[in-house]
Amino acid sequence: MHNKAERIKNMKLPSVITDPALDHRLPPGQVWTERFPILHEGEVPQYDMAVWTLRVFGEVEEERVFNYEELLSLPQTKMKCDIHCVTRWSKPDTTWEGVLFRDVLSLLKVKPTAKHVMIHADHDYETNVPLEDLLGDQIMLAHSYDGKPLTPKHGWPLRLIVPHLYFWKSAKWIRGFEFMKEDRPGFWESNGFHNVAEPFREERFSGEPLPLPEDEWVGKDFD
Repeated sequence: MHNKAERIKNMKLPSVITDPALDHRLPPGQVWTERFPILHEGEVPQYDMAVWTLRVFGEVEEERVFNYEELLSLPQTKMKCDIHCVTRWSKPDTTWEGVLFRDVLSLLKVKPTAKHVMIHADHDYETNVPLEDLLGDQIMLAHSYDGKPLTPKHGWPLRLIVPHLYFWKSAKWIRGFEFMKEDRPGFWESNGFHNVAEPFREERFSGEPLPLPEDEWVGKDFD
């Protein structure tokens, strides 16, 4: 697991989709794919939705715990966006449905000291994002993809979508948001991946710039 950054650096990457009309939307070092590769560490979680919760804590006036029905009762939004994985694939015009992060935020009393958010997910996964990055029109707690409920392998019952960052920031199986005064690295950020993860700046790895990695996703399962 700790060698994933090194593995990505040494992979082979074939071209999958060539479409000049999409060139301006493709970050450096990426290729378009029609597939939706399935990549994650560990087993796919299984849930009893009668006891599933999403916890909000940290720099808030009052901790809040949402059940699934409460989240589904909030305003629902549909959106389309491109997504970009650090393993070099990008997928154009993906469609999602769920609750915008800012609509959840409106129900909370977040302290002015909160500047960063740690996203907690199963199994014991964490990834960090500045609070400011979560306030946009396309930051979503998604329960559906392409008009259907998320499959377990893609993050059902709920995953975060942060399309302007590499997709490891869009954590599957989310279970909590921790509002923080100070930033701290999450799981992959502590294991060789960039803290910010902006695709158009190729913020893939921490440390000095790295050569174009080759691919690990082509041989993986996909939808």
